Amino acid sequence: VYHEGISRITAADIAVARRLGYVVKLLGIAEQLPTGEVAVRVHPAMVPVTHPLASVRESYNAVFVEGRAVGSLMFYGRGAGGSPTASAVLGDVIDAAVNLSKGTHGAIGTFGKAVTLPIDETSAEYLLSLDVADKPGVLHAVTGVFARHGVSIRAAEQEGNAPDARLVFITHEAKESAVQATMRELRELDVVRNVGGLLRVIGA
Repeated sequence: VYHEGISRITAADIAVARRLGYVVKLLGIAEQLPTGEVAVRVHPAMVPVTHPLASVRESYNAVFVEGRAVGSLMFYGRGAGGSPTASAVLGDVIDAAVNLSKGTHGAIGTFGKAVTLPIDETSAEYLLSLDVADKPGVLHAVTGVFARHGVSIRAAEQEGNAPDARLVFITHEAKESAVQATMRELRELDVVRNVGGLLRVIGA
């Protein structure tokens, strides 16, 4: 399972997200695709301030479920502290023991082994920030990299002035592998001082 923590998230990323109407949350995501494959990953994401998960703070956790028949459901409660943590751990141990004894992979006991889709094959919108030299031709060079990898830019803005500036991009929906290839090439550009964290946009 692909997993990514919050160590690369900066105060500037959080401020940009807030200005655009989002909050940054660390999410564990599991979704079944029309092909039957399951996409599972853990990473920080930008969630719209209007989304129910945006209001989950402090020691509280939430599970947000979307189903064809039931629509959207959210289960909300404390996820930290002695009793809540002990309850969750004990429940996981019991589930694991039941699954091992039955040779299954789901707590319900009816699911076989799922085919997991690699993170590179998933798609999302992305927020990407770059520290660049503030001089003519920089924007053209940077957007050319996006174009070469088929990543379409939905919005862009610049912060700061010469000699350095910060460019912030939000993409249209793109494949993870294309965005990662874009980032690798951007790091090779002489005019790019630093490629910031990558934030996926969820629930837009």
